[in-house]
Amino acid sequence: MTLGAYLPILFLVILSTAFAVLSIVAASKLSPRNWTAAKRTAYESGIVPEHDIERERFPVKFYLVAMLFIIFDIETVFLYPWAVAFEDLKLFGLIEMLAFIAILLAAYVYVWRRGGLEWAE
Repeated sequence: MTLGAYLPILFLVILSTAFAVLSIVAASKLSPRNWTAAKRTAYESGIVPEHDIERERFPVKFYLVAMLFIIFDIETVFLYPWAVAFEDLKLFGLIEMLAFIAILLAAYVYVWRRGGLEWAE
């Protein structure tokens, strides 16, 4: 392969970098700048920060539910390529996908029984 074969990739990198930089510059120049005290405070998932009293720890349950959602959401992305190639895979593809869904369902039931999907403490 010659160096000229990589020219479109270099062009794409330069173009995407220029677009990102120009977007940031345009947003900083065109955006309104009316800062208020509420806009300058930290925001943590709807919990109002209180600076006078000692803060309690943020519940880990929220992070656990978010991670489980991401895991199960990403797993469903694997269904799309299977659906596209379903006719080519025939019975083998069906059996493989049923095994995949069974493993996913077993993980879901395990998390459910362990109380990982319970919102209240």
